[in-house]
Amino acid sequence: MRIIPLILAVALFMENMDSTVIATSLPAIAADIGAEPISLKLALTAYFVALAIFIPLSGWMADRFGAKNVFRWAIVVFMIGSICCAFSDSLLTFVLSRFLQGVGGSMMTPVARLVLVRSTKRSELVSAMAWLTVPALIGPISGPPLGGFLTTYYSWHWIFWINVPIGIIGLILITRFLPATADARNERPVDIPGLMLSAITFAGVLFGFSVISLPAIPIAVGYASVVVGLVAGVLYLRHAKRTKYPILDPALFRLPLFRSAIVGGSLFRIGLGAFPFLMPLMLQLSFGLTPFESGLTTFIAAFGAIVSKFGVQRLYRTFGFPRTLVMLALIGCVFLAINGLFMPDTPRWLLMGALFAGGLCRSFFFTGLNALVFADIDEEHASQATAINAVAQQLSIAAGVAVAGGIIELTSNTFNGGVLTLGDFHIAWFVVAGISLLSALPFLRLPPDAGSDVSGHGVKPMPKTEPVAA
Repeated sequence: MRIIPLILAVALFMENMDSTVIATSLPAIAADIGAEPISLKLALTAYFVALAIFIPLSGWMADRFGAKNVFRWAIVVFMIGSICCAFSDSLLTFVLSRFLQGVGGSMMTPVARLVLVRSTKRSELVSAMAWLTVPALIGPISGPPLGGFLTTYYSWHWIFWINVPIGIIGLILITRFLPATADARNERPVDIPGLMLSAITFAGVLFGFSVISLPAIPIAVGYASVVVGLVAGVLYLRHAKRTKYPILDPALFRLPLFRSAIVGGSLFRIGLGAFPFLMPLMLQLSFGLTPFESGLTTFIAAFGAIVSKFGVQRLYRTFGFPRTLVMLALIGCVFLAINGLFMPDTPRWLLMGALFAGGLCRSFFFTGLNALVFADIDEEHASQATAINAVAQQLSIAAGVAVAGGIIELTSNTFNGGVLTLGDFHIAWFVVAGISLLSALPFLRLPPDAGSDVSGHGVKPMPKTEPVAA
């Protein structure tokens, strides 16, 4: 329990810092490679598409080839993708490099999380999810100010070079400390047809949403891509019913806690995905802040996430999963909508206070949610649940980027002749908050004691007994 968190932290640190660094530096990258800032959301989406395509293989590969080997190769691929990003000189090369990064990222966090779930008692899962994530949250804290500093005073290329020494440290830790007992093996065959259909589904839908909102690409291409993805999704569901070992088993959605966690979490993550895209753009393009100033402002949200880790277990033990998640979903959406009220003359302390509270609330929500996913999952289906959860996370975050970009693109073209204004960002915040608000609905249908064996809600501690005299 001390070694696994360190290994997991390396993967989460790289991924979280990388995403927050890039979000802060998007305007500078766009100006240097000759692209529009909104167009660069295609690069963000490319990363998420790669995750969605290859994450389904993560559990199978960890069982077949060993978690240590898969983890090491994933970091190597991520490092190579980072180097390619640093050398990119056009939108196309940057998008392809981000896709390569996504291939590596697709195997890092899911494999580590699978090891964590299999090595943790159910009653300790909330605490483990909270404590094990604290080191990795250094990434979002250091990412925005570091990315802003490098972009403002040096060059955006350096934000990708920093992944190389981090990756080397990760390789050393994995080689030396990851226990061999984590490398459980099986002979389950890989579902090649299902993998291909799921890849077409995820890539088609996500790419289509991005293309629809990109003025440089014919909109018809986007609609066609979405249709192809949806058709492939229907074919995959039919295929999964006839396959003994589907790559992603939809039968798990019959479990009420798993279904509620995936559906509710996906809706709430739309806001999470939109935040690192909308906030830096709004602060830099509408408020006139430099990337460094923008990073110093937004880092406080990640700091709020770290603070939440130290009281999350008591919160869920006291109130249980359903009531806590509903309350946090409502409060979290309020703080998303508040971002649509900020103006350039808003006091900086008030802005940062709202960002801190929003980060605190979102972290409370997701820590409990990640534990609820496995509340009614047995050991046999743990790898499947991990893969489905990871895919749903990345799809919903990517959907948040696509929705946010599409809204500001639509409003700017409709009302302002293609010129971005602060009002476009305000509308986007309100719409994203409204969509995320729907996340409370799945948890309202659960009984108050749902998942109590994981949260500890309503479970009385064992009474102390006096020793019996001989």
